[in-house]
Amino acid sequence: MSKTPPLLQINQLQRLMMGPLSLQVEAGDCLCISGPSGSGKSQLLRALADLDPHTGEACLQGVPASEIPAEVWRTRVGLLPPESVWWLPRVGDHFHGDLPVPLEHIGLSAAILAQPVAQLSSGEKQRLALMRLLSNHPQVLLLDEPTANLDPENTRRIEAVIDEYRRARQAVVIWVSHDQAQIARVADRYFAVSDGLLEETTIGGRQ
Repeated sequence: MSKTPPLLQINQLQRLMMGPLSLQVEAGDCLCISGPSGSGKSQLLRALADLDPHTGEACLQGVPASEIPAEVWRTRVGLLPPESVWWLPRVGDHFHGDLPVPLEHIGLSAAILAQPVAQLSSGEKQRLALMRLLSNHPQVLLLDEPTANLDPENTRRIEAVIDEYRRARQAVVIWVSHDQAQIARVADRYFAVSDGLLEETTIGGRQ
């Protein structure tokens, strides 16, 4: 009987100063990455989302990205960038069908869907961008500092929503964070960037 491939497999992936990297991430795992600004963390996430040129390859359930149409890959492997892009004037225009969780779970009211995007704060945009991403039901979440603009209460709310999503769907989460306390709360595995490579590290004293 053949072994089931990991949900996400990275084979000799390289983008500018990052890599080459090879890594396997099993379904339901949350992997956190930290490192100095400019060390290539965002480049790695964009390469995994197949948004930037790179060498090497990522595979989803054993199928290489090169064999999956780009728009399908980017739905299944969803990136939440530090600054979200909004292409329609009203918040609600970006959502179709049911929301992944009630907006109250992220500290917002349903009334915000009627607001112009231009009136949103950076923290509101960040939370709503996560909702928009989860609405696509990705199998892999690539999160580039998803709580950087949030206060502690809303940070915990977002952590809870992400944790519930990955457990319910057995999704892979790759989470870039500079917050060591957050990493200790959310990570199953933790990697620090060192000279363009990922060095697995103990999480907050855990073994």
